[in-house]
Amino acid sequence: MSTDDLGQTLNTLATTDWLNLYIIPWGTRIVFALVILLIGRWIARRLIDLMKKAMSKAGLDDMLVAFLSNIAHMALLVVVVLAALEQLGVSTTSALAVFGAAGLAIGLALQGSLSNFAAGSMLIFFRPFKTGDFVEAAGVTGVVEEIRIFNTLLRTPDNREIIVPNGQIYEATIVNYSARDTRRIDLVIGIGYDDDIRLAKELINRAITQDPRILKEPEPAVMLLDLAESSVDLAVRPWVGSGDYWDVRADLLESIKALFDANGISIPYPQRDVHLHDTARAA
Repeated sequence: MSTDDLGQTLNTLATTDWLNLYIIPWGTRIVFALVILLIGRWIARRLIDLMKKAMSKAGLDDMLVAFLSNIAHMALLVVVVLAALEQLGVSTTSALAVFGAAGLAIGLALQGSLSNFAAGSMLIFFRPFKTGDFVEAAGVTGVVEEIRIFNTLLRTPDNREIIVPNGQIYEATIVNYSARDTRRIDLVIGIGYDDDIRLAKELINRAITQDPRILKEPEPAVMLLDLAESSVDLAVRPWVGSGDYWDVRADLLESIKALFDANGISIPYPQRDVHLHDTARAA
């Protein structure tokens, strides 16, 4: 056998061993790992969909359903990744140890995110508000769209989406305007000192009775509030359904203004009487 033939034979054997020892086995493992990832993600999504339907049928709040579904989805994805790593020959125990160490390091680096997660859990557990409530939280006012793992999505009255970290919401004062079925409208209506107080109160009560959205119980109140610097202030306090608050408030103000104008009742603005003295002439 010539030297060229020997070299070609060795090259053929080396190529065959490389294919059998490395390329084919690892290629097969990588393909199976990818299949596990793809199928695992598909199964995870289907399981989460079934979970959401089951919790919704059980009557759980939409906010709780979304929160638990997000956590379950993350847990299922971790299981799928571990299964794929196992297919590649990575020991699950070693992978868990690596994930644990990485999780500790990430947790120390992302303490704010962990506090947001804890705050989100507390918001779900204590439920100061639910999806669809109109709230004021962390300096933001809007309708609660969704409580996520780390943040809460609010929609403002002008249809903007604002994402607020859960930690800021839980640590601050929360005002839930939708927590009760009814709300009281608090208005301060000023009239002139020369105007008839009884007539003004009668006109305000007429405006109240003309609006069917204003509740009879609790009874609306119209009373003298203050003798201010430039006006006699009347407190107007009718009760309405929470959903009618802003519409009724605007309509009531318009009705009162129209009735006052038609009956000669003035709504004064701040003013001062200035007296000038001619000191030179007096001297």
